[in-house]
Amino acid sequence: MNSLYDFFSNNQLYIVLFIAIVIWVGIFIYLFRIDKKLTKLENRDE
Repeated sequence: MNSLYDFFSNNQLYIVLFIAIVIWVGIFIYLFRIDKKLTKLENRDE
């Protein structure tokens, strides 16, 4: 357990960057899925 604490304390910047990248990837996937659904709805009405 002590080595895990050492890892987190020595690599705080990388952990924060990793979490930020995961959040941004999730946002882009969410927006891409919404765009696909809207495109499908727009084409269905035409």
